[in-house]
Amino acid sequence: MLRNVALRRGRLAALQASAAPAAAREPGLEISELTPFPVREPVSGRSYTIVRVRTRSGLTGYGECPGATASEVAQALRQISGMPATSYEVLAGRLAGVGTLGAAVNMALLDIVGKAAKAPVYQVLGGPTRHKARALAPLAGDTDAVLVDSMKRAMTAGYRAFLVPAPAPPSRNQGQAWALAVRKRLDTLREAGGENTDFVLDGNGRLVPGDAATAAAILEKFHLLWFDEPCPLVSLGAVKKISEENVTPVGFGRHIRSGAGFQDLLREDAIDVIRPSISLNGISAIRRMAAIAETYYVAAAPYHDGGPVATAAALHLAASLPNFFIQQIPLPETEEDRRMRADIAGSSVETVKDGFAALPTGPGLGITVNEKALEKSRGGAA
Repeated sequence: MLRNVALRRGRLAALQASAAPAAAREPGLEISELTPFPVREPVSGRSYTIVRVRTRSGLTGYGECPGATASEVAQALRQISGMPATSYEVLAGRLAGVGTLGAAVNMALLDIVGKAAKAPVYQVLGGPTRHKARALAPLAGDTDAVLVDSMKRAMTAGYRAFLVPAPAPPSRNQGQAWALAVRKRLDTLREAGGENTDFVLDGNGRLVPGDAATAAAILEKFHLLWFDEPCPLVSLGAVKKISEENVTPVGFGRHIRSGAGFQDLLREDAIDVIRPSISLNGISAIRRMAAIAETYYVAAAPYHDGGPVATAAALHLAASLPNFFIQQIPLPETEEDRRMRADIAGSSVETVKDGFAALPTGPGLGITVNEKALEKSRGGAA
């Protein structure tokens, strides 16, 4: 028996010896610096923080999150300094207490690993499940006429699917009159866009369940891709009722930050599309969420309202997900904002053709971040 114990201990010691010096086997990939670049778009005011992670060899990776405080940056650096960039999954747990900064670090570490391997991130994650990603453009405007103009600009930019904001209800429980206004909006957009356009209605979590259910029923003829965030996620019973009583699919998740947040919705068959935010969660966390959803035959359509670095990360994520549906990509209304994004990460990453975005093909995230443009665009995101 003692001999068996000794053998087991010897094997365990050998395993530990082979696993422990990961950093030694990855020379130069130990993390040494973490630098945030808060930026703000000049016209829309959209703000986000681009994060640079540097290794001891000088190799750098970039990620993005909505914002990060100085104390969060200092805490994150304490947690990851000296660790190899290849430990991105382990480090995700360490960064649970630093707000959304963990999402940016996750993107940046995968960017580094891809550059070290001289391969795109989706290759590092197991290879692509597709070679282009369907793209969804959010429309901007308060009136039907303004939304039509916004859609025409998006169509010129190559989009064929659109996220349409629902009219803001003036008060609770609007009933039929408000639902008819929603139908008129979609009728107007469908007539202007033609039969080859698809729509997602964005409730933005502002509707009461009754109005959401009425709208879902009256919009069945439009065959929406889904009804996004039709009501707040307060009552699972109310959400389930909307889903069960209508054929219009429903999507939730832009504010959810853990796989557990989707569990009850999935178990109760109350959701058709999960919508986790790339900027809040990063690549690795959404892959885990999508894997849970896949067991329920539910699609993943990540939410994205940030900058171009997160767009690149979202496209690599899309390529790695078997149950990917469509990727929302911000489309600024003004030339100034579009130029700023292109200056930061290049114009190709947010180029859409015939409704699809091409996958980045370079190593890592496949983009070259211009730090001079970051400094020029510094704003109040942090």
